[in-house]
Amino acid sequence: MSNGSWTDSENDLIVADYFAMLAEDMAGRPYKKAQHRRSLMPLLQSRTEGSIEFKHQNISAVLKGLGEDWIPGYKPAFNFQMTLVDAVARWLAWNPTWLRRMPGSRSANGLREAAQIWIGPPPTLSNQPPPRELEQMLHVAKKFDVAGRDERNRALGRAGEERVVVHERSALKVAGRDDLARKVRWVSEEDGDGAGYDIASFTPDGQERLIEVKTTNGWERTPFFISRNELTVAEERRSEWCLFRFWNFSREPKAFELRPPLDAHVSLTATALQASFH
Repeated sequence: MSNGSWTDSENDLIVADYFAMLAEDMAGRPYKKAQHRRSLMPLLQSRTEGSIEFKHQNISAVLKGLGEDWIPGYKPAFNFQMTLVDAVARWLAWNPTWLRRMPGSRSANGLREAAQIWIGPPPTLSNQPPPRELEQMLHVAKKFDVAGRDERNRALGRAGEERVVVHERSALKVAGRDDLARKVRWVSEEDGDGAGYDIASFTPDGQERLIEVKTTNGWERTPFFISRNELTVAEERRSEWCLFRFWNFSREPKAFELRPPLDAHVSLTATALQASFH
């Protein structure tokens, strides 16, 4: 029986096995976790089935920190070693199509029949304390630039915006405002980025509703990127602007809204400085 630290090769083996199960889980295909664990045992350094199962839970925690999908049957177990994070990062680098997958997206026609979006309170207003593991997860998210990754994933961002456009139109129709539903505009798609919001919608009483959409496949506290222009518009049009945060998008999309001032909910960190010549 081995109680020593896991080697890089062991970590690579168990991470690959985890993603094989995760792919089956996301596709809704049956698989047996116990069978996977037992198949791994001869390949590892005399690891017990229990230690392998706990390592799978560690991988769930790493993926949660990375703002990624994880296997619900393996509850995240934290205080993992950074070598395991590196192993997950290596697997993702070797399998770049994984981050580009869009299992939760559908065309606008299909979305007309989509279930209503679950919109709950933001984490800061949920009356629940931050998880004890938040610091470790935020460290992982920062090291691997999770916010920047989601921002650069245009397919993910576009799918989230499309979903919100359909949601806004549907909500207005349900409220008996078909006239306003017809006026909802997907600004970033029609005019391009730069307005400081993605969607121009309305409340049922006709007030403007300017929506900036931020989408992640990760959990509700996954960091996100926001531009200086978006912050400026948020401050200038506080009563109309809101940030619509989509999370768990590839599985069961959920959302919450943040309203200005945003620094009442999140810590804003400058990631770049503009250089102007004297």
